Amino acid sequence: MSDRRAHLPRAAGTTWLAAALAVTACGQPRVSLREGPRAYTAQRYDDVLRRWTRVGHDYSLQGFEDQIAATATYESWDFRWAYVVRYADDFRLSTAERTRLLETSLGAARQEHEFYVAIYTTSRRWGELTRPTSAWRVLLVDDHQHEVAPVAVEPIRRAGALERTYFPYTTVWRQAFRIRFPRRVQVAGEGDIELLNPNTRFFILRFSGPLGHTDLVWDVER
Repeated sequence: MSDRRAHLPRAAGTTWLAAALAVTACGQPRVSLREGPRAYTAQRYDDVLRRWTRVGHDYSLQGFEDQIAATATYESWDFRWAYVVRYADDFRLSTAERTRLLETSLGAARQEHEFYVAIYTTSRRWGELTRPTSAWRVLLVDDHQHEVAPVAVEPIRRAGALERTYFPYTTVWRQAFRIRFPRRVQVAGEGDIELLNPNTRFFILRFSGPLGHTDLVWDVER
């Protein structure tokens, strides 16, 4: 599908990120991992996006700049429902088209844990997460400290109208990625487990390396 929406002005991403940081300062909203139908309208998308987005930083010793600034949205069942409603409204999809898109998106949510991530690093080369020169490792961590590496890290080489509209923290100064993790992992002494399950209290997207680390944390409703 071609990019039919106009790019946001440069200030839009900065404004959205400032709002997200304000939410962080006031405490993060808890999220629900429960599946099931949602009654979202297109106008609710921004609220849902903020609920599923986290911001993290690790500063240099001098404290004047970020070693890494990471913003990530977990594309959960709940988020995907809101995204499809907004997307379908923007592109004026038919009911049948919207239903097919929703089924495909929710099916993907049942296969893997996917995050949309935008990062800024002091050296762009160090932030290229798919390359050996990257200074950062990314892990998904559950509340029992089980860790899993991505099964795929897909760079978005040229973020277009879709990324800048639906993930407005995407800017020309940041590198964007889609990062996918397995839903199930093998754990010594426990066997095959579902990483995020109905009993999960929180989960973390962790960036770590020789320059420091930052944890993006989602607290889960129980």
